[in-house]
Amino acid sequence: MMMENTTSPQNITNTSQQHPNAKSTNEPDHFLTIRLLMQGKEVGSIIGKRGDNIKAIREESGARINISDGTTPERIVTMVGTIETLSKAFGMICQKFEDDLKQTCTTIPPITLRLVVPASQCGSIIGKGGAKIKEIRETTGASVQVASEMLPTSTERAVTISGKLDSIESCFRQICQIMLEQSPPKGETIPYRPKMMISPVHAPIIFANGQAYQVQGQFAIPLPPNELNAFGPLTPLAPGVPVSAAPLLTNGLPPNRPPLQTQREITIANDLIGCIIGRGGQKISEIRQASGANIKIADLDEGSQDRHVTISGTPEQIQLAEFLIHSRIASEIGGILITH
Repeated sequence: MMMENTTSPQNITNTSQQHPNAKSTNEPDHFLTIRLLMQGKEVGSIIGKRGDNIKAIREESGARINISDGTTPERIVTMVGTIETLSKAFGMICQKFEDDLKQTCTTIPPITLRLVVPASQCGSIIGKGGAKIKEIRETTGASVQVASEMLPTSTERAVTISGKLDSIESCFRQICQIMLEQSPPKGETIPYRPKMMISPVHAPIIFANGQAYQVQGQFAIPLPPNELNAFGPLTPLAPGVPVSAAPLLTNGLPPNRPPLQTQREITIANDLIGCIIGRGGQKISEIRQASGANIKIADLDEGSQDRHVTISGTPEQIQLAEFLIHSRIASEIGGILITH
């Protein structure tokens, strides 16, 4: 569905609930729908003052671009077009992010974006025994991670790509070609829809590496020191140990009910697993102790380039452990794997 190129604020975003993989009757077969998952600050950078940036991206690329409403910490950027127009739009978005990084970083870290892909198409991106994803990594120089689990209440998975500008542009094009030419979505796709932001009063606060973060959904948002005053005195038990700004009931259970135990599996490139384990297992022990979660790293499967990591515990423990794992990877490669 096309949005008019206007700077009117009500037309900058589109709250349509149209199925993300649905095509209109007159949409060509060579058109593809790509969905990107972003944080509010990233979306604000794309939109620009008075909508100037998003208007330029639409006009210069020829892609149709819709942005979900701003009532959630995560927002969906939906792009529809040919591989050429999508690649042009994606490149312009990446260039904007690189320009933003140049203003804040002396050494430019890798650009990281997340695609939301129907689970039925992820197998083709990974390939038999991980062959295809290995080929994409080697030919483009980009880092590619396909989440092992679907996003909440959906049949879609996050595909995270990270690297230098030309690397992730090439990576994006290859993924588009796979989705369009080799692996159309099978069956019905239940789209991921970001949830409303947790009330700040009830969102847990965590401390890691001297920085306070507020957990919102799948992300830990950095809190400036002056904003901590709103939560009253907080005393961290140890680095990385959660401190709740207010009583937090695990999954809504009464205080006298035992916490719900669950588990989550994530996939990490084998060449990055060492930085998580650390010398003599020191780093993984710190993450286990700080989060309270049980973390198991599977052996490398034959022909695969990825390792499966199983995290068990309460939802809060799992969330914190996953955050600390990704933070450790980000510090190792000098990138930003968890966007703020």
